[in-house]
Amino acid sequence: MVPEMSGVLLYVIGPSGSGKDSLMLHARRSLEQDSSVVFAHRYITRPHDAGGENHVALSEAEFDSRMARKLFPMHWRSHGVRYGIGCEINQWLAKGLIVVMNGSRAYLQQASKNYPELMPLLIEVSADVLRGRLQSRGRETGSEIDARLMRAEEFKTLQHPSLLRFRNDAPLDETGPAFVELIRSKTRVIKCN
Repeated sequence: MVPEMSGVLLYVIGPSGSGKDSLMLHARRSLEQDSSVVFAHRYITRPHDAGGENHVALSEAEFDSRMARKLFPMHWRSHGVRYGIGCEINQWLAKGLIVVMNGSRAYLQQASKNYPELMPLLIEVSADVLRGRLQSRGRETGSEIDARLMRAEEFKTLQHPSLLRFRNDAPLDETGPAFVELIRSKTRVIKCN
């Protein structure tokens, strides 16, 4: 059971290629002097130099060991990789902080049960922009990109009482500051309470 929390958990989700990692990195750098906002690292069973987000790399055995000690209040598996969020977020939330984390759409329902203060923040992007981003990465074949675009459609039907939506079609120098302002707006709400 998760203890009483006074902070806000911003649970950032979005399809692959939506720019979620870039937005979060921009926000992390922009807010590094703001002590009321913290960014949770994910513990992931993939090498630390695999690209993408800054994460804590764990072996399967290390992940199992932390699971056995109940160090992950949130954990899921996606595409053959295991993800965990460390129990430090409970301390941060108890102190009234804004905690920003990289979440999973598939795990959202369970996370919401455990964290009633959770606010899902969906990064949305048009299909054309998404296709262009996926193609420019050069990591997937045309059929794999088509499959990712089909999975991205599932985000459109996402329902949650606290769902926030953020459009990320423009370049990062335009959307990054708006994303930071969205996070700051949640900080101001906490500071006023």
